[in-house]
Amino acid sequence: MTPGTATLNTDVVVVGAGPAGLMLATELRLGGARVVVADDRSGPTTQSRASTLHARTMEILDSRGLLAALGRPPRESRGHFGGLPMDLTPSGPLSGPYPGQWKVSQTRTEELLQERAAVLGADLRRRHRLLSLETYADGVTARTEGPGGRPLLLHARYLVACDGEESTVRQLTGAEFPGRDAGRELLRADVTGVQVADRRFQRLERGLAIAATRNGTTRVMVHEFGREAVPREGGAPDFAEVARVWRRVTGEDISHGTPLWVNAFGDADRQLAGYRHGRVLFAGDAAHRQMPSGGQALNLGVQDAFNLGWKLAAVVRGSAGEELLDTYHRERHAVGRRTLTNIRAQAYLLLGGPEVEPARALLGELMALEDVRESLAGTISGLGIRYDTAEGHHPLLGLRLPDAILVDADADTRIGVEAEAGAVAGTGAGAPAAVEGALRTTELFRSGRGVLLLLGTDGAGTLRETAAPWAGAGRITVTDARPRAGQVAELPGGEALLVRPDGYVAWAGTRAEGLSEALRRWFGVPAATARTRSRPGSHPATAGA
Repeated sequence: MTPGTATLNTDVVVVGAGPAGLMLATELRLGGARVVVADDRSGPTTQSRASTLHARTMEILDSRGLLAALGRPPRESRGHFGGLPMDLTPSGPLSGPYPGQWKVSQTRTEELLQERAAVLGADLRRRHRLLSLETYADGVTARTEGPGGRPLLLHARYLVACDGEESTVRQLTGAEFPGRDAGRELLRADVTGVQVADRRFQRLERGLAIAATRNGTTRVMVHEFGREAVPREGGAPDFAEVARVWRRVTGEDISHGTPLWVNAFGDADRQLAGYRHGRVLFAGDAAHRQMPSGGQALNLGVQDAFNLGWKLAAVVRGSAGEELLDTYHRERHAVGRRTLTNIRAQAYLLLGGPEVEPARALLGELMALEDVRESLAGTISGLGIRYDTAEGHHPLLGLRLPDAILVDADADTRIGVEAEAGAVAGTGAGAPAAVEGALRTTELFRSGRGVLLLLGTDGAGTLRETAAPWAGAGRITVTDARPRAGQVAELPGGEALLVRPDGYVAWAGTRAEGLSEALRRWFGVPAATARTRSRPGSHPATAGA
């Protein structure tokens, strides 16, 4: 050990404090795991980057009581697929309180998650650059360099890489990252001092032009048909290049504007062969590289973290075996592959020249069919995700718990926990109204525990008895409820649902058959002697000499 090297022992090291890393830190702390987050930046990003939260991500934030802090973000009901406009509002079981896309800057998203992680006791180490990584049968050691070049050794049971497309962890571990590099690219700049008409995926003779002005800043994006992605020192183009291409495509001169931020993103398509490498796991852009079409990249990463967090916390807490971590790869790799496939199709439709017009015309006709539009909306919004729970054939298995307003099983009275009514009140159609004396399904998960939801089933007593060991150990809560009268609800009356902490249905039935097996699979085997970990608010890590 280098003289003067400090050491820190913890359960999990998270490398990267972007949206995925911070979301993971909050989930780990909520689940009782100690966590240290190491990031080489001094604070949340100051670049505009991603600006869209989709419906499923909004539900995730609501399920952890985070929406009120966002205030009233603008909402757009329509999105696009490959530049073809479409309504993002699903129906049936995929309907929810946050349809469309919500305009929240990545800076604000990171601030929100950082504040919550700090409140829960996560140890965030800013300006710490990862230098090396060693893995063992029972843990990992990460060496970082902090402010002033001071070395720090982090000893942990697990390490999760959330350090972006150019992941240092991925490079250090040599993880297989198959796919293809970018062949085409969009140039992007945020500019003040220019006046150009708003353009929404305008296809011109020489290329694609996009422009939108908000609060005096104009974001322009441009692709010149036939132009290949350009390798650049430092990765980003200069504004002069953006202005030249913009002029060739549109005939407009924006070179006199003041650039606030300039970058380029290509149609690269890569995904890790495995999201878990022993004691090292990957989430967000460290696990997959894609063109950020329609804001899907940030949302995909946050949802990776939400899937992993409760599972990893349960493993380090001793309430679940390591096999639970294998479900993270199985579930999220499949979702990532599907998302990358749809993004690659969108890149073809967006960046292709006249040769793609027949495909665009055909898809436009197909999107007029409700089943097609619904499927695409479910994919882009994240609401259509279905995990393989291997617990039967109920139509809700593997889907997230449908949106509903719940009341007590015996009367129209308040149940459960205090509501965060009207979290984004005033944001227009689709925002949850303040509901007096009722509970939204997203509110069931504020504690970060699983839920056995009894919806008027005759076998409630037996189901409660079966679940009692897990409820007594604090791994799930048991709630008697029914959908409020007068609403169209997709929840099945007279049944029971076991729902994981991330909101996905893991078991459904009217009798206890199969319930014990599902509880053991997702929540381990309760034992009075199970090792406990620190809960939120306690000191997150211990320092060594």
